[in-house]
Amino acid sequence: MRHGTRIACTAALLLTLTTAPAATASATTGTTHVDGRLPSGATYMMDVPTTWNGTVLLFSHGYTSGPANPAQDAPDDATKTLLLQQGYALIGSSYATTGWAVTDAVPDQMATLSAFTTRFGQASRTLAWGRSYGGLVTTAIAERHPDRIDGSLSLCGLVQGGVANWNNTLDPAFALKTLLGSDVPLVNLPSQEAATDAANTLTAKVDSAQSTAEGRARIALAAALHNIPVWNATTQTRPAATDWDAQQANQYDAVKGLLKIAAFNRRQEAEVRAGGNMSWNTGVDYRRLLGQSSVRKEVTELYKKAGLSLGKDLAALNHAPRVTADPAAVAWMSGTSSFTGRLAKPQLSVHTIGDPLVPVQTESALRRAVTAAGSAPLLRQAYVDNAGHCTFSPAEQLAALHTLEDRLTTGGWQGTDPASLNARATAADPTTPARYVSYRPTPYLRPYDLAHPADGR
Repeated sequence: MRHGTRIACTAALLLTLTTAPAATASATTGTTHVDGRLPSGATYMMDVPTTWNGTVLLFSHGYTSGPANPAQDAPDDATKTLLLQQGYALIGSSYATTGWAVTDAVPDQMATLSAFTTRFGQASRTLAWGRSYGGLVTTAIAERHPDRIDGSLSLCGLVQGGVANWNNTLDPAFALKTLLGSDVPLVNLPSQEAATDAANTLTAKVDSAQSTAEGRARIALAAALHNIPVWNATTQTRPAATDWDAQQANQYDAVKGLLKIAAFNRRQEAEVRAGGNMSWNTGVDYRRLLGQSSVRKEVTELYKKAGLSLGKDLAALNHAPRVTADPAAVAWMSGTSSFTGRLAKPQLSVHTIGDPLVPVQTESALRRAVTAAGSAPLLRQAYVDNAGHCTFSPAEQLAALHTLEDRLTTGGWQGTDPASLNARATAADPTTPARYVSYRPTPYLRPYDLAHPADGR
């Protein structure tokens, strides 16, 4: 059953709470905390310091599988404490549903902002920010409601949009199924139980393949089609530039994580919302995709070491039966979760370079859309030298926020270079790392945005 986009409520309805908000004040922190519920059923929370500086930060949280679905108004407790000490008001909602909930998240976030204004008054500055899936929600707010915010900050966000995300998630699973020999369904999954079974079956194939040189080379090829970095978790040792075996060992864990998290269970939930399969690989040339991958050298070296023909495996992928999308499902995902690239207010987008779940190349996809739409002067992107998904320090997050604020105050981007960002981070919180670096991501392998009409044809 397709979940239609919610019709916008009237202003009066948005401000009518199904339960009265509860407020508590802490004498020790000097902060008023408010919990409430929106007509949609979403809960919200607000933390407002006594010495409010006039800026409200609307935080969009990441993907939640459920059943727990708490409201969040900051990315982590340490960052939250620092922001409250600096006088920022923090707000955010739970979204009415879990999963790929963009059609709930955007109106619920806007309703939370309205509820804040009614209770505490008009902010002098409103900034939307979010992490991971919340970066997608934040970018959707930036494109659809620029009149409600002054600027936006995406952290490790799915800024490539929904269709691009699901296409790029399909490719590594398709490669593993084809090259390791499996009959698991990749799309049109009928239930979460079926998705779990498929994930477990293909993961078992990957575990078995890891024991041979040929299998490890093929796992590396699948990882390359998702641009999974060779250093992708803070628990890993960063491998040397030519230590192909150590690089693949790190990717092996990330490939299994992708199968267990996004490729099946989260896909099935998104397919229910979209009313069918919203991704495809018809017309895709996997030889060309590998040629654009950030880790193509590792793949070629591992194939040589295994005595395996990379050309034959790529030909096998290119001749394997393809996955065809449901046009109505693509239209739903495109209309709700893909971007035009048209920005009306400044946006800063920040990513760790070692992100295996939402690879740093998503930033290339965002830049592509924004440039095509003529909004490039409003966008800046910055990169943090760390492994993992959303592994920013409080210092790095505050530096990004303050840099966005400077853009709004001065009317021009200033101090977006790594040295300036690191200096700002250290000043904001000298107890946590400052690791901004110069970086240019390779192209996103399966881009799709509304600024390029030919995408997907």
